Amino acid sequence: MSASGVLVAGTSSDAGKSVVVAGLCRALARRGVRVAPFKAQNMSNNSMVCADGGEIGRAQYLQARAARVEPTTAMNPVLLKPGTDRRSFVVVRGQPAGTLEAGEYAAGRAHLRDAAFAAYRELADEYELVVCEGAGSPAEINLRAGDYVNLGLAREFGLPVVVVGDIDRGGILAALYGTWALLDDGDRALLKSFVINKFRGDVAVLEPGLEEITRRTGVPFHGVIPWLLDVWLDSEDTLEVGHWRASTSLSATARDRLRVAVLRLPRISNATDVDALAAEPGVDVLVTVDPAVCDAADLLVLPGSRSTAGDLAWLRARGLAEVVARRAAAGRPVLGICGGYQMLAEAIEDNVEGQVGVVPGLALLPTTVEFRAEKVLGRPSGSWRGHPVEGAYEIHHGIAHPTVGSCTPGATGSPPTSSVHFAPPVEAFLGGWRAGAVWGTMWHGAFESDDFRRAWLDEVAGVAGSLWRPQPGAPSFAARREQMLDTLAAALEEHVDIDALLALTRVGGRS
Repeated sequence: MSASGVLVAGTSSDAGKSVVVAGLCRALARRGVRVAPFKAQNMSNNSMVCADGGEIGRAQYLQARAARVEPTTAMNPVLLKPGTDRRSFVVVRGQPAGTLEAGEYAAGRAHLRDAAFAAYRELADEYELVVCEGAGSPAEINLRAGDYVNLGLAREFGLPVVVVGDIDRGGILAALYGTWALLDDGDRALLKSFVINKFRGDVAVLEPGLEEITRRTGVPFHGVIPWLLDVWLDSEDTLEVGHWRASTSLSATARDRLRVAVLRLPRISNATDVDALAAEPGVDVLVTVDPAVCDAADLLVLPGSRSTAGDLAWLRARGLAEVVARRAAAGRPVLGICGGYQMLAEAIEDNVEGQVGVVPGLALLPTTVEFRAEKVLGRPSGSWRGHPVEGAYEIHHGIAHPTVGSCTPGATGSPPTSSVHFAPPVEAFLGGWRAGAVWGTMWHGAFESDDFRRAWLDEVAGVAGSLWRPQPGAPSFAARREQMLDTLAAALEEHVDIDALLALTRVGGRS
């Protein structure tokens, strides 16, 4: 029986697997193929909440959008969220399922494998084709015995394997040949295609090397994808946090631009929140740990974190907490999102995530945070000054409580009182608070709402003394994302032999 799907593996992390899967999903959807993305196990702190309330990797959520289907937890049945260098929090079919220690990674995962294989079967029964994304590299032979996301998955379901390599990293021919050379005969038999990503130059110069690799391995090349400047993707890999960063220093003095600095926390989570800010004309975004850049920016963003108390301690050790405090005292804009918002609280009680007990927060917003074992997964909606906010989502263990008083975020009435002095005005803000020039929200994805984003940035620019204003007629964030997916699909149609890949599956040569 022909294969029900295809596996896109890579020579390394961030080789382009997510991009190729998204592009294939959109290209096949445009051909009329009912296609779904799948990643058996994802290790990422960038995630999203599906309509059914389950959590999956952000990349698989976008790939589902590329395929024009509703994202479900079957598309990423196992999600590992690193909390420390030796422990990951486990999400199975969208719900918390304990932790995985470093010593358990290569073994003791049979229940995760079973959940992943069951999810694949669901998708294979429902869709014409499943486009699978591998993890890391299939040549990680130290992990092969317990593998169910790369060649373990391919062997289980007889999937043809495409290996993608990023030529921009250098050493591409050695990486492709080395991947093939390290596999045993049974795994090698499933390698059906090589694809090169991010090529710049004359393909004719590369072709002799490709021909020699095919001669030595028997694996043909089915595409050389050029460098696509206007293609960005919700990345799952922290190597790519800030891939859209401004090309100039944020200490520049151009006042018609809005300069945004995003703190690169050690356990940064859902950094894609600022993608919408970076897509706004005239807004320069830079991910940084430099106190001077954080101080010079018009807006400083504290993003989400998978280890809020730990990253707060890091903030203090690096002197960055002092920068945040100085900005707040001077009335210069600061935004905290989820974990970043929790850091701005008066106190944090964490006996769950970091297990540190009670630690003082930065005391810039009228709230305290209590971590609970149960995780909040939701898709809230609301408004800010008459501008609707849709498409937001919540993923957190920390519960924010107003300090003293009856007012809760989102309610009307007087703000809570507190023993800490907060600069006026103090008001509710998207499930969180604003105090002076400090804003905090638990909602991810809120800034993808165009009218809200532009109105809020306009206010931030005014507070910061920037002359930046929203550009009339600028495309919506959703339109930019759709255009990006179509651009990616068109590039794959032009530069990859998609028909040759389909011929390896039950879809055949359909076009």
